[in-house]
Amino acid sequence: MRGSSADALVNLTEELVERADKGDPGRIADDLFAVANLLRKAPLLRRVATDVSVAAKAKADVLRGLVQDQIDAASMDLVESAVGMRWSATRDLADALDHLAVIAVVKDAERAGHADTLEDELFEFGRVVEENPELRDALSDRTRSVQDKRELVRTLLEGKATPSTVRLVEQALTGTFRTVSLALEAFRKITAEHRNRLVAVVRVADELDGSEVQRLESVLSAQYGRPVHVNVRRDAHVIGGVKVEVGDEVIDGTVATRLDEARRRLAG
Repeated sequence: MRGSSADALVNLTEELVERADKGDPGRIADDLFAVANLLRKAPLLRRVATDVSVAAKAKADVLRGLVQDQIDAASMDLVESAVGMRWSATRDLADALDHLAVIAVVKDAERAGHADTLEDELFEFGRVVEENPELRDALSDRTRSVQDKRELVRTLLEGKATPSTVRLVEQALTGTFRTVSLALEAFRKITAEHRNRLVAVVRVADELDGSEVQRLESVLSAQYGRPVHVNVRRDAHVIGGVKVEVGDEVIDGTVATRLDEARRRLAG
């Protein structure tokens, strides 16, 4: 987001954290996801809710009349704050509510002591989707209802993942993003940003053990000056060594890359 939308999101995030600390962050997450979905399905309502010529109280009254009986009081207060702010584009309001909802899920996971697990499980499920064409097709099939896809996910994750992970995976199925994988990646980034951590994807030929992962996290954290959470992925294209991706930065120490560099020097 840019301009006024970015400023609004910063202010709303501060309010969300305060309300989540005092209330039920899981309930707030579900409520904000629901309101965001409502706004996307109702273009007229979305335009009214972001129209600067309409008084903030009038916009809040409209939304309160539609959802007050269905959402928590803390959630309603957040929605009222959101419609009272200025948005650069009409779609930004719903996107911001989704962003806040993801943070609320993270807050819920932190309260339960599962925040690290949430990050790992989002990464692992994203990897499973990418590596399993049949599952990927089932979750992206537009002829299947969202509820049907959610039931499939619950079957796969029941008893194997935290409630916070299941909540975000189910949200990834709603079609807000072009693919489920992109949705999960966005949720992982929001989670890391909220926890003031960077996320590194490390591609290796063979799995790293726990001590190796910890050493790598320590080295990267020292290099970037902030905590780094490492997700390890086996990659058939990696012969040996490691390839580290931190955001848009790539540190490629694989054997294949070194061989390519040697060939270029010889050719030159």
